[in-house]
Amino acid sequence: MPEVLKAPLVVEFPFTRSLGPVQSAFLTGLRERVVLGVKTADGLTLVPPVEYDPVTAEDLGELVEVAPTGTVTTWAWNHEPRRGQPLDTPFAWVLVRLDGADTALLHALDAPGPEAVRTGMRVRVRWAAQRTGAITDIACFEPYDGDRPRIAGHDGRFEDMVTGIVAPARLDYVYSPGRAQSAYINSLSSRRTVGERCPSCRKVYVPPRGACPTCGVVTSEQVEVGPRGTVTTYCIVNIKARNLDIEVPYVYAHIALDGADLALHGRIGGIPYDQVRMGLRVEPVWTEGGRHPDHYRPTGEPDAEYDTYKELL
Repeated sequence: MPEVLKAPLVVEFPFTRSLGPVQSAFLTGLRERVVLGVKTADGLTLVPPVEYDPVTAEDLGELVEVAPTGTVTTWAWNHEPRRGQPLDTPFAWVLVRLDGADTALLHALDAPGPEAVRTGMRVRVRWAAQRTGAITDIACFEPYDGDRPRIAGHDGRFEDMVTGIVAPARLDYVYSPGRAQSAYINSLSSRRTVGERCPSCRKVYVPPRGACPTCGVVTSEQVEVGPRGTVTTYCIVNIKARNLDIEVPYVYAHIALDGADLALHGRIGGIPYDQVRMGLRVEPVWTEGGRHPDHYRPTGEPDAEYDTYKELL
């Protein structure tokens, strides 16, 4: 059996969101070394604060200052910190109920080892040296055996309020395409496009999935398709992707290769973007040493009749 491929894959993007008045005040407060909670109708103080009462769903807006000291309610030791976590040495994840709050805040506790952590221990906020209005303005918690500090009673009004945040999202994992797609990728390296035929409905799937999505049976019969095909539908891309050296606008299309019963996607080149159309006949263009088609270009053939590809839209 051919070797099944695998490779590291990273999915990463910046997540941008605006803030309501409660979250805006909370994050601005952290920038100013003030911890704010929000009071509910039944008198509870929630930290971190939320915009709506978790019981009644009513709007919340009464902000109250709580202490930067508190008590650990539960914890777990992190032996191997990952990239982007609060500390780069082993630490404890802790839920801390700050003095004056009725709920607990999740953050990191800097401690020499798990034997130094316990439920009920007293801790305090260690502020980041540079603060921007984010939860990371709390660098971590640290053990504390002093008195509870006096609270000024801040009302949550600041100058230059934080109105939005950008949170980077990233997922690192190892992807394996499986037997069927490994064979498909290997065939592309020899400039061939190979799908698999369902033994029941006889449809040919490209890229192959290892099983027919309609009949639910395993597919194993390999069928070479293309190389030419028909544009079934397309979109014009106007936003340049990072790390992709393609000038915008360009066209990305679904292409039904001759002999296939499933359209795959590819970039259309060799033609102005505003002349791409449904039914356009195209062929792959390979670059030297490329393991897959760089793009598809028009063949010069007459456009395909709609009835020949309507089932593949």
